[in-house]
Amino acid sequence: MTLTEARKVLGLGPDEDPRPQLAEFRAMRERIAEIVCAAPNDELARRYQDGLVEFDRALAAVREYLEALGLIPRLADVKVEEAPPVDRGDSDFKSENPLSGQVVPRAVSVAERDFSEEENPEPSTARVLRFALWFLIVLSVLGFGGWAYLEMEEEERISRNARIAFLERQGANFIENRRWPEAAEAFDEIKDIDPESNLILLGRRSIEAGMAEEQNQFIGYWKGEAIAAFEAGRWDDSEKAAKQVLDKYPEENETKALIARIAEAKREEERVAAYAAIRAMIAKREFDAAISAARTLADKDGDAAPLLREAQAAKEKAVADRLAARDLMAQAAAMDDGEFDPIALELMREALSLAPDDMEVAARYEKMAAYTRTIRIPGDFKTIQEALASARDRDRLVIAEGIWEGPLLIPAALELEGIPGKTIIQCAADAGSVLTFAPGVKGARVGGLTLRHLSFDAGAERFSLALVRGAEVDFSDCRFEQGSGHGIVITGGGHGRVLRCHFSENGWNGIAVMGPESLLVAEGNTLDGNFQNGIEAWDSASVILSKNKCTGNSRNGIHLDCGSASTTITGNTLTGNREFGMVLSAAGGGEATGNTMGKNFLGGMVIKPDASKVAVKENVLTDNEGPGLALGKGLSGDTYTANQVTGNKGGEILKDVDLSTEE
Repeated sequence: MTLTEARKVLGLGPDEDPRPQLAEFRAMRERIAEIVCAAPNDELARRYQDGLVEFDRALAAVREYLEALGLIPRLADVKVEEAPPVDRGDSDFKSENPLSGQVVPRAVSVAERDFSEEENPEPSTARVLRFALWFLIVLSVLGFGGWAYLEMEEEERISRNARIAFLERQGANFIENRRWPEAAEAFDEIKDIDPESNLILLGRRSIEAGMAEEQNQFIGYWKGEAIAAFEAGRWDDSEKAAKQVLDKYPEENETKALIARIAEAKREEERVAAYAAIRAMIAKREFDAAISAARTLADKDGDAAPLLREAQAAKEKAVADRLAARDLMAQAAAMDDGEFDPIALELMREALSLAPDDMEVAARYEKMAAYTRTIRIPGDFKTIQEALASARDRDRLVIAEGIWEGPLLIPAALELEGIPGKTIIQCAADAGSVLTFAPGVKGARVGGLTLRHLSFDAGAERFSLALVRGAEVDFSDCRFEQGSGHGIVITGGGHGRVLRCHFSENGWNGIAVMGPESLLVAEGNTLDGNFQNGIEAWDSASVILSKNKCTGNSRNGIHLDCGSASTTITGNTLTGNREFGMVLSAAGGGEATGNTMGKNFLGGMVIKPDASKVAVKENVLTDNEGPGLALGKGLSGDTYTANQVTGNKGGEILKDVDLSTEE
């Protein structure tokens, strides 16, 4: 480097003495060296190093010039305090202090310098400007380096923020799709990038909340399925759904309790099925088999002891009934003169009902019934309608096994006889009642028929299966099933005698009677699963009800609102109904004695003030979900102490109950 170039680098004028500036140049050189060492990356360090080398060469050239003129001592003759060399830990970035004499770039000799340029020294102002220019260049270099450094820092910050934003979106997507491990990994990476980020806490809380929600939804869904199946009586489905919860969350207490309820329900269902099977044997008069099965059940279930006694009593009764049937047959035989006698035939009907498996009684009945005209369907006529068109009072229509189409109008006092459970008459719900007895018909009889509707009419006006309006009809050993309205309705002063019939799944009551002078006599019937009451009477109708079983009806077993008419209710069993076993709303007198009411949902028995004239005694009201006996306002509890009222969950006897809203 020439002296002129060196002066330009150092900012010295052509004739300016550099000696006063040497200390300043030395300090400047050290500051540049420090910048080299502190550079944030190798690229900037190389740029700063190039500037340092240029500065060192300029200093070396000026010093050689001064030494040659003898203006400063040579470095060999003077001890100089040396500055440390520049060292970034890399051989590419090392430089010696030129003021110590150890200059990396080769110094230019005095002989090589051209001093002719010194003859026209520049004014000090030019030197200042040149030094300022040089300093500006240095600042520019440093500024560019700083700008580059800031640019790189900004790029790195933007990159980090972009990665964090991506991870946040990715984590949110994983949470939305319930991929908890992947979501956790995303937020862990955010923590690695920026440990202080608020997103970490928010993400982890979202994962925890999502997992809790998933757990609640899982438990809620399967528990709901289990409860729905349980309420529908599908125990296996309920247990399977409950185990879905317990397999994943074994400590879920409500589901554990439901499993226990399912087990109890299964045991109860088995128990009920066993009871039903034994009672079916009794109904079929298979008494010995029923007694054997009841004894086996009683050995495992102490509550089955009454069932064993029931089977034994049924056998004893069958023996007594057989003796009574033989006595009635003897009386009828004494009256038999080969011609129709309604009294003698009634005796034989009663004998046959007492001993239906007695072949001798059955033969005598057939002989005496043949004194009337017997029409066989399809033997004599192809359809029931054709037979009815030619029938007259006291004719006997024997209907074979099969399904026959209604509706049918019975115009006279006829006897319709079918095979129990096998002779079925049906019609559409909107076509009318299956059997309608015309007003004025006295003494019609129906036995062994099954009546049903083929559809359901939800309207306010519905047809019953059998309509008795102003007629007198006896029903025995019949089934009334799936009627749109009532099973039997008796109205218009009609009289109905219903013996040993079965009423189930009818849209209103099993049996209904209404209106002044209308009368229902019902004995030994089973009424279950009807959508209102088992038996209902209102509007001054009278009832005599004995030994009926009303079970599982959607409202009450028996509901009587008879006004001033008399009622007699004895020996009935009213259990498991959704409201009460019996409700006495109004009656002019009569009695309710020896009835059993248990396990009814709202309670055992309700007595309203307008039924206070009915003598209520010797009834058993126990194990009901509500009160055993609920008395309306003004009724004294002392009047009803002759009843057994115990073990009811809603209390035993409730007094002064406001029953104004009860139907």
